[in-house]
Amino acid sequence: MPRVFVQGAPVAEFPRYAPEAGRGAVRRITEVGEAVLHKPCRDVTEFGPDLAALIDDMFRTMYVAEGAGLAANQVGVDLRLFVYDCPDDDGNRHVGHIVNPVLESPLSGRRLLDEGEGCLSVPGAMMALPRPDRALVRGRDRDGNPLEVEGTGYFARCLAHETDHTNGYIYLDRLTKREKKDALRQMGDRREEVYARRSAKEGELSRV
Repeated sequence: MPRVFVQGAPVAEFPRYAPEAGRGAVRRITEVGEAVLHKPCRDVTEFGPDLAALIDDMFRTMYVAEGAGLAANQVGVDLRLFVYDCPDDDGNRHVGHIVNPVLESPLSGRRLLDEGEGCLSVPGAMMALPRPDRALVRGRDRDGNPLEVEGTGYFARCLAHETDHTNGYIYLDRLTKREKKDALRQMGDRREEVYARRSAKEGELSRV
């Protein structure tokens, strides 16, 4: 039976939306081409209420955008941090945040999965991109405690994708020039539709 893992540890039950979202506010999501997305983020050095509030806002913003993960620079904050609420290929749900993430490589026995990948900062685009089927990320939690999260399948893709963000890369950087052009064309075609869905979702969440 599928399980829920919060900060890498199994829990007996968990709500539809992480509690952080109920405390947070929606922030604007940055888009490809904005400088904050294309440079390495700064390490988090202060653990306290400001960091906790940022994490709350990021969870709410991620849910409004119907994403599986969101990095701090995607809300315009130059810090190494991301949040996630993402399934793996076995149907397990993974929820949490990671501060100062480091993607460990290599992991033995990995294989590449060439599957579709999108990004909230490239709204409306979806492109096939090879990623390892396993990922291990080490970092800290909001209180500064050591944290280790391992994922497989789609969740491994999420961990790699979000760690890339903290290093100043978006998934378009891993595509060929032709593929990147195709992704940007998709974004141009679908961007307004995506923003309409986000607006509707924000109204739905305001009633939760």
